[in-house]
Amino acid sequence: MILHIDCNTFYASCEVSLRPDLQGKPVVVANCNEAGGGIILALTKEAKALGLKRGNPVFQVKDVLERNNVAIFPANLPKYVDISRRLMQVVRDQQVVLNFTQYSVDEFFGELPIDDPDELRQCAAAVKAHIEHCTGIPVSCGISLSFTLAKVATWYAKHYKGYNGVCVLPKDKIETALRSLPIEDVWGIGRRTAPRLASAGIKTALDFYRMPEYFVQKQLHIPGVRTWKELHGIPSIDIESPAQQKSIMHSRTFTYMTDDSATLSTYISNYAVAAARKLRDQHSVCLSISTFIATNPHREDLAQYGNSATVRLLVATADSTVIVKAALQALNAIYKRGFQYKRAGVILSDITTDEAIQLDLFDSQPAEEIERQTHLMEMMDDINRRYGMDTLRIASQGYEKKELNLKNFQPLRNETTNFDDIIEVH
Repeated sequence: MILHIDCNTFYASCEVSLRPDLQGKPVVVANCNEAGGGIILALTKEAKALGLKRGNPVFQVKDVLERNNVAIFPANLPKYVDISRRLMQVVRDQQVVLNFTQYSVDEFFGELPIDDPDELRQCAAAVKAHIEHCTGIPVSCGISLSFTLAKVATWYAKHYKGYNGVCVLPKDKIETALRSLPIEDVWGIGRRTAPRLASAGIKTALDFYRMPEYFVQKQLHIPGVRTWKELHGIPSIDIESPAQQKSIMHSRTFTYMTDDSATLSTYISNYAVAAARKLRDQHSVCLSISTFIATNPHREDLAQYGNSATVRLLVATADSTVIVKAALQALNAIYKRGFQYKRAGVILSDITTDEAIQLDLFDSQPAEEIERQTHLMEMMDDINRRYGMDTLRIASQGYEKKELNLKNFQPLRNETTNFDDIIEVH
């Protein structure tokens, strides 16, 4: 049977998990800006009870937020990605769920080799309790014959308290479950497709389930047929790891503008570490590291500037220390005083597989050293997955899990590569 695990109000739950004093209190996550604006992206059930909704502009609900002492956090995707990785490790350490796979930052699929509904419910409840105990992230679990039906079961686990966050959907209950599920809530039916189906009298998942296959093929083509088969309990969707990315970018628009080189170096260090981690996750290495910075184009009252620089390595790597040094060297080449910077980022390119790394004839770094650094990165990733985001950090990332303002910034130098000879400013 397929198990689907979905994190409840994930972004907000991540913030609460790191601030236990906010348990049971209204919390929202928003893409805040220095003007005090932004949009609410996630919120706890206590915040929803105040009438707040996802998508509310912060300035429109400012009175509600202040009157009810709602805690507001700026969205921090790297933090949420790391907590997601930790959740995956927690489940894998249990060695109960087979073929456990991440579908998105807050959704996961796996298999439970059990057929009895009561045993399935008990097993999923144990997995759910273990996740919540180890990570502090509340989750809902759905179990059924296919990926889509498992998500249907999760929908019920979320919407009906009687399930206590775990719903098992056996074959003989499928039609009953689909009868109350709106067609727009079926996985694979987009918001543009739902109105077209509604005009044809298909308003619930059961209506779609009862349509003949040839009708579905004509209206929605192959993807629609796959969804239709999944609702009939026929597995038709492959949940695979994403294809290897040809370039990896990690960037952010700052909450507050800054002209400080030390602050920028801390941001770039963190972005480079996050990008390097993605590189290792897909078992790749890169040859080129680019850094870019830019001011706020919407602030016409301020001087404008934007630039990028690229460092090309002699030997492809996924080593965070090497990538951070290259990114900071690129930053040092393009940074100019007197500008208020709003956005920065790091881009990794010239990506290849890590199965065979070609050494450079003139590089003094021995193969044994490269292998040692590879093992060091593996250990660092493993510790951070097990014990939380940035438990082990590179010094230039700073020492707090928030935007920092480090003083006396000095550009880092790579002891084995002379970046000054190969840096390219655009």
